[in-house]
Amino acid sequence: MKSLRKPFRSADKSALKAAGVALASSFLIAGCFDGSSSSSDSDSSVNEQLFPADGTFEATIRRTAGGVPHVKADDLASAAFGHGYAQAQDNVCVLAEAIVKARSERAKYFGPGPNTAFGVGLNIVNDFSYKAQKIYSGAERELPTLTDESRALIEGFTEGYNRYVAETDPGDLPEECRDQEWVQAITPVDLLAHYRVVGQYASGAQFATGAVFLAVPPGESPAPVAVSAVANAEQVEQLRKDVVATAKANAGAVQDFTDMGLASNAWGIGSTMTEQGRGALLANPHFPYTGHRRLYEVQMTVPGYLNVHGAGLLGTAIPLINFNENLAWSHTVTTSRRFTWYELTLKTGDNLTYVKDGVEKPIEVETYQIEVKMPGMPEPMVIERDFYFSEYGPMIAANAVNNQLPAWGGNGALNSTGSVAMTYRDANANTGGLLDTWLQMSRASNLSEFQDVFRDCGSTLWTNTTYADDQGNAFYIDSSSVPNLSDKAIALVNFRRFGSASYAGLFDQGVTLLDGSKSIEDWVETSCGPLVPYSDKPKLVRSDWVQNSNSSYWATNPDEFLTGYSPLFGQEKAEINARTRLGIKMLQNPLEPGVPSAPLPAGQDGKFNAEELLGVIWNNRSWYAEQFLPELLERCDAIGTTAVGGQDLSSWCQSLENWDGLYNRDSVGAHIFRVFMANYLEDVNTDLTQPFSPSDPVGTPASPSEDNAGTPDDTMLLALSAGVDALVSQGIAPTTALGDLQYYRASGGVVPGSGDMPVFQTVEIPWHGGDGSIDGAFNAIGVVSEPFAEDTRFPRIAPSTIPNTAGLADGTGPGALNGWLMARGTSWHFGLEFTDNGPEAYGLVSYSQSTDAMSDYFSDQSVQYSNKESRKLLFTEDEIEANVLEEVTISQE
Repeated sequence: MKSLRKPFRSADKSALKAAGVALASSFLIAGCFDGSSSSSDSDSSVNEQLFPADGTFEATIRRTAGGVPHVKADDLASAAFGHGYAQAQDNVCVLAEAIVKARSERAKYFGPGPNTAFGVGLNIVNDFSYKAQKIYSGAERELPTLTDESRALIEGFTEGYNRYVAETDPGDLPEECRDQEWVQAITPVDLLAHYRVVGQYASGAQFATGAVFLAVPPGESPAPVAVSAVANAEQVEQLRKDVVATAKANAGAVQDFTDMGLASNAWGIGSTMTEQGRGALLANPHFPYTGHRRLYEVQMTVPGYLNVHGAGLLGTAIPLINFNENLAWSHTVTTSRRFTWYELTLKTGDNLTYVKDGVEKPIEVETYQIEVKMPGMPEPMVIERDFYFSEYGPMIAANAVNNQLPAWGGNGALNSTGSVAMTYRDANANTGGLLDTWLQMSRASNLSEFQDVFRDCGSTLWTNTTYADDQGNAFYIDSSSVPNLSDKAIALVNFRRFGSASYAGLFDQGVTLLDGSKSIEDWVETSCGPLVPYSDKPKLVRSDWVQNSNSSYWATNPDEFLTGYSPLFGQEKAEINARTRLGIKMLQNPLEPGVPSAPLPAGQDGKFNAEELLGVIWNNRSWYAEQFLPELLERCDAIGTTAVGGQDLSSWCQSLENWDGLYNRDSVGAHIFRVFMANYLEDVNTDLTQPFSPSDPVGTPASPSEDNAGTPDDTMLLALSAGVDALVSQGIAPTTALGDLQYYRASGGVVPGSGDMPVFQTVEIPWHGGDGSIDGAFNAIGVVSEPFAEDTRFPRIAPSTIPNTAGLADGTGPGALNGWLMARGTSWHFGLEFTDNGPEAYGLVSYSQSTDAMSDYFSDQSVQYSNKESRKLLFTEDEIEANVLEEVTISQE
């Protein structure tokens, strides 16, 4: 068997001894690592499906192509132990940084914040905000309440991670965390705190950049104060000013709370549309290629209890987008809302008391401290701040987010008299059931058992779930955490939306503002606490298909519209996005290629199999090309060589004429259409003459206006000219193939807070696919211009981009980048069909398994993705044994 390049790092005895001391300390902090069930003090029995009877975790890890670990153990905790070990092998630095974040220790280890525009002091803002959001303290309270199943997963994964850290010399770690003190043993509380951060990606995390930090009563400063000796008082005072300025800039930068920077496609195909007459699944999450939201592929097997293959966000102890012997599912970010804001009516003359239903209630105050690594100081500086809380949760500086909203003590937006303050409530503030949900989904064997997970109040936090099974069922549900409002409260929300332009604008921004002076607008308790129960969630079972590509649930299948749900789930009878339109078009027309050179979505028989579903992603079709290219070419013919906006478009139009209409590596003309659409989208809402019709959500809106068609004043040609200007400025020719301009190239190699410059870690890897919003591509990818890996403080190389180009790099400056550097989009993706012999699936992790540049699994799958070389997703014992590259059994020491 081929050995891994760095399979299992060893360490010298002194390093292991030191690590052992750290581990022993972590055991004391964690409370229980003995592997036994502790449902009560008097019950010492061990559930041997969950924990090892002898208290020692042991797992076998078999690596197959792509570095995929197949972890097998006799109990759940030991399987999680192997999973945690494998994830640490491949991604130890990213995992360690996630724990630093969850512990509110970024400033302690990385300094006040990145020295970038609106970055100085950001670590301080984040650390304090996460304390106010009870990320760590909430995890401490939550841990004793966990089920034995969650305990087994968390304790096992934690111990597996710690085992790897203990046996690895700090000098052998990847460059991003080599010899760093913040790579240390972790506790179950640490891991659970990380899950609380994950749970709030679509809610509280969006307020942790400034909105929570700035929430102080009138006359008070949000600037923290030093409570330990400082070497340079002027430096500290300047930092206090910088922190407030950074918080204000970042709070105001959030314009759309419905945009998480995440997207996905998912299809559940039923028996009538599959070759085998069973179910099939297309899974295509569009996630960042860097940071904590990377997806990691693993198979976990506990004979007789669990056998699931899938991928989860880094740090999750069980995969999240999965299949087992009988069923499969994927997730897409939902249009639902996971938080509400409340406007509190303050007591006259008292900014720390609000009145609800005529009863006075206090705004509570809590004081927090964090440590900050300061230049020239041998020890971190300790600083502190007061934070404020209502019964709903942290107070929020709503005016910093939207200057049309009142500041603390200002006149209300809902109540015109009296002064107000703003606060919010988060449906995903507590995530203790996260692992239970996915474990039970993974153990389900049929549709009823899968639905029972949600009947029993399981939540996938901020996603829809799309499902298929071996019985031919296709199932969709918005399985996210949605606040349950009374009918009266919903009526008030709708009344405000339709009666107030400012309220409607705020609602469209993703904020549901409620009146905190009346309990009628409180969340209503149900069998699932204050969240909408299963019976009231949008859901659909079909034998043909269900789908979601981040549009509203209502058009899951246009043959059976879903209506009548809470507005907090999303809009009904509303426009759907381009990926959704294209996806439904392919499902409704499986024997039509869309453009002549594209493969048929479902092959010659019109019924899908696993490889054809993967091909639906890789066919690289574009909704906007199929909708607008023919019309644009007619106008190109009409204008000829006459200049438009100062540009002779004839050579560019010729490339568009020859373009295959796809976003493949060898496609010539795709780059031109992209910059055209990036400009035309500025006018498309006013230029289209056929308005949206709820009866035809795929076909409408449509039909560009004929006004000035084919003249220098043609709206479409002017958009093309503006796009061509950008290409010309970069020296890009009309005949350049997309793969020569669009690429993936990992960068990093820098310790957070060090001030060192990141470097490229691979050559340019040509990348196929298109921008989901700009190109309307189903295989959605995109540029990221942030200088740090998502959710982290790891520096990366990022482009300076040209407006209205979908992220084209401005390569005119020294050391600047060229083309489109892709950093998000299609990630873990696969096509699967259930056959008489079980599940058959093909797919890849586009950015590969490991973030360690020295690993064999750092870019291997990226090259495969570039070349459209799929990998069979191994599931059966025979398949795994026939393809093992490395095998090891690990146990606690």
